Amino acid sequence: MDEVSVDAVTLDLLREARETVRSSPLGVINTPMIPWCQTTLPLSINCNIHIKLENLQRTSFKIRGVANQFARRPRGGHFVTMSAGNYGKSFAYASKHYGSKGKVVMPETAPESRSVLIQSFGVEVERVPTSCLMNVVNRCVHEDNMTFLHSYDDLDLIAGHALGMELLEVMPEPDVVVVCCGGGGLLAGVAAAIKLSGCDKTRIYGVEPEGACTMYKSFIEKKPVGMDTKSVASGLAPPFARLPFELCQRYVEEIVLVSDDEIKSAVSTLYRSGLVVEPSGSAAFAAIVNGKIPELEEKKVVCILSGGNIGKDELANFPN
Repeated sequence: MDEVSVDAVTLDLLREARETVRSSPLGVINTPMIPWCQTTLPLSINCNIHIKLENLQRTSFKIRGVANQFARRPRGGHFVTMSAGNYGKSFAYASKHYGSKGKVVMPETAPESRSVLIQSFGVEVERVPTSCLMNVVNRCVHEDNMTFLHSYDDLDLIAGHALGMELLEVMPEPDVVVVCCGGGGLLAGVAAAIKLSGCDKTRIYGVEPEGACTMYKSFIEKKPVGMDTKSVASGLAPPFARLPFELCQRYVEEIVLVSDDEIKSAVSTLYRSGLVVEPSGSAAFAAIVNGKIPELEEKKVVCILSGGNIGKDELANFPN
């Protein structure tokens, strides 16, 4: 993959991507953003929090980036990607719609239900150890002449994820925005959109699980680093990525960490309030309710719930 400069992500690029996503035949939804006070969710902080319900998105929030990727590639291509579920689901949905052949290389730690769902769209799935993901992708590219679509370290994907503009239509000048972070594609897209739109004072926080804190470690090392990841939030446990890291380094205030127990509790709390959110998508919520985000009192805050990709088999493992 050709290296793309962080300076390539401009407001014009994000606006163009937004129009592409908005008019996509994949039916991307402008998901609702609701005040926390209009839910039964507990809150011990005196602040104005809105929740962006991206867990209601068609397939997953990744459909935004996928819509932009597929719009800029030839129809009927033969694509391969790697994903723990969310991107794979959106990739498979788009492949079926566009008549493309596709293959998703998944970590063997991902829930079986996600493989079944992806295969239902007619896309092949190969489950491998996490350390082998990129090797298998490279084999598909070189031996089978497939084109690699990256699930987070890709300019078109990041630009498509710029739902920060959608967010600003409801809350024009937020003080704080909290977003989950895996490979960093969503966090990078949201942060770039908000900062490039002129919200210089907005503090943007990324949230990672303690057992999969690649962006957190990258911030400390000041370069993208990898690590052996282990977390209940399988979607937030990717290898490292360069472009998302550089964008986050420029636009994100801080990366904060939550434990697996805090994530599990968040999934259960959200579920009891009628919101089905997967562990990875619950991380931002977990950070807020566990006091990981500083200085929220009397602030305007947005919390993005970024994925509802959870099956009954997984929900059974969480506290009631």
